[in-house]
Amino acid sequence: MTTDPTVNTTPAEEPEPEPVPNLVVRPPVPPMLAKPVKAMPSQDGNLFYEPKWDGFRCIIFRDGDEVYLGSRKERPFTRYFPEIVEAAKAELPDKVVIDGEIVLPRGSQLDFDALQQRIHPAKSRVKLLSEETPAQFIAFDLLAVGEESLMEAPFAERRARLVELFTKEGGSIRLTPVTTDDGQAREWFEAFEGAGLDGIIVKPGDQPYVPDKRTMFKVKHERTADVVVCGYREHKSGPIVGSLLLGLYGDDGRLHHVGVAASFPMARRAELVEELRPLVADLGEHPWGHWAEAAQANVGQPAAGPSRGGQRVPGAVSRWNAKKDLSFIPLRPERVMEVAYDQMEGDRFRHTAHFRRWRPDRTPESCTYEQLERPVSYNLDDILAH
Repeated sequence: MTTDPTVNTTPAEEPEPEPVPNLVVRPPVPPMLAKPVKAMPSQDGNLFYEPKWDGFRCIIFRDGDEVYLGSRKERPFTRYFPEIVEAAKAELPDKVVIDGEIVLPRGSQLDFDALQQRIHPAKSRVKLLSEETPAQFIAFDLLAVGEESLMEAPFAERRARLVELFTKEGGSIRLTPVTTDDGQAREWFEAFEGAGLDGIIVKPGDQPYVPDKRTMFKVKHERTADVVVCGYREHKSGPIVGSLLLGLYGDDGRLHHVGVAASFPMARRAELVEELRPLVADLGEHPWGHWAEAAQANVGQPAAGPSRGGQRVPGAVSRWNAKKDLSFIPLRPERVMEVAYDQMEGDRFRHTAHFRRWRPDRTPESCTYEQLERPVSYNLDDILAH
């Protein structure tokens, strides 16, 4: 993940051992991946196009009452999504392995912020969140059913077999739509973003399921924005720039943390330290200094969220790595850079932004949220009805 979500530091309860279903395809299985391409591949008679869902990649392994939710990094999701476990028992065949995405719908759109909050150490909190913000599973590949492995079968066959499993509408486990019409895929690419989706996945119909290999293609949105450089975090390898902290001004006139840029070669990271040295500021005079000082003074206390009094600031503790040091070197907010980004998640960049160029012609105060494009809203249920 590229965000800095914070986590409640309630002591973690001892997790129960994860069940490992005795299936013909057993966990862990790292999912098959997609490599990015700039343009939508045209139909060559063998391509399938799917919406790219914005959630947690997950493979469901079900063997009767035993259900295992495998993640991309082979860290099981089973304990965090008990409602998906129960849905798998109620809605899927007795023995099955299905690849897909855990998503969290809120109204007509996906809510990735709420989905991140589902990763919590306390079992009682997990249970409460599963009832207050239940997730769904979007299925898009079939790896095994019954005693038959489909790993070597071509995707066209796997998709046809997957469709056969979804004979009823609704439920918490849904089937992703697919088209073989590249024109339809281009329409989806533009329209579905309004429901929180972030592109199109293109799958060759003759390919087997190849774990952990980028044999598919993904087309994602890319836009640009001018942002203020507000600080940097050091790289794990030493005192060089790891990531630049980016800011935008809101209607309230305050500078909000909007994300990070980290797409720099190692040699360039060292050069940036020297280039930015004249801008290093005293923390107490920095727009985010009040938060950072408070965080340092409360080491060992429960971490607060990434917003202080309506101002978005860098998070305090990473939800994915509680030991990760998220302190930063403050810079006077004077330099502007243009970055490329794919989509927004609320008021921040969903993924790491990519440096495009410095903008000495822009003033920091001109870098506001007003410049950002907002996709036209689209109803999530309409996507699943295709």
